[in-house]
Amino acid sequence: MKQTLVTYSTHKGVALIELNNPPVNGYSFDMFKQIDEAVIEARFDKDVHIIVIKGAGEKFFCAGADIEMLKGADPHFKYNFCLHANETLLRLEHTPKLVIAAINGHCVGGGLEIAMAADIRIAREGAGKMGLPEVALGVLAGTGGTQRLGRILGKSKAIELMISGEVFDEKTALELGIINAIYSHDTFMEDIMAYAEQFCPPNKPSMAVGHIKRSVQSGVELPLESGLALERELQQRLFTSNDAKEGISSFLEKKKPHFSGH
Repeated sequence: MKQTLVTYSTHKGVALIELNNPPVNGYSFDMFKQIDEAVIEARFDKDVHIIVIKGAGEKFFCAGADIEMLKGADPHFKYNFCLHANETLLRLEHTPKLVIAAINGHCVGGGLEIAMAADIRIAREGAGKMGLPEVALGVLAGTGGTQRLGRILGKSKAIELMISGEVFDEKTALELGIINAIYSHDTFMEDIMAYAEQFCPPNKPSMAVGHIKRSVQSGVELPLESGLALERELQQRLFTSNDAKEGISSFLEKKKPHFSGH
């Protein structure tokens, strides 16, 4: 019987993916397979509109890779592990549903790499340390860390943080722009879920929310003309949706729209 390293649940249109490998929620090959399964489950569930990912317990979101797993592994396994992890995080990043990382504890190394694959990152007050300190192990942040941090912060600042191995608290992460907000310790998950639910029908047209995400995540790194082409394609899909009809008619009739997500 395989160990359950990721728990999955849904509530009011929100899928909650919880990393569960005590004591630090370190990830392994098996955990990434289960993350992948959970992302696919959420992707194809028509009643799920938003994905939230968090760490189990109170102290760790995720402390990164299980070093013991990597210690005795041969280079071929390590390479393929990084490849699989990258594929999983790309799936999370490009799934056309908004993804929120609820950083409820220490979020370092591969943990921050997971969080950076989310669209929005919100940290709990006093969550702990964040950063990409892999240089101390003689390696780099190889699960997308160098690429995503560089895109978030710009090349120079990202290089500085990674070559120093600096770790920092959530206030510094907010100042840098790595996270979007800090929520109260006492009501953290309640506030996260309330934030997520506001993007679900009938409050928001979740199809439009997802297409905005896709246009930005897939288009920003393309040449401008290609990005504009993607934008037009996604806009055309939205023009034919029930929610666009509802939104436009409600605007003209000066009434509150009631969105269905279709």
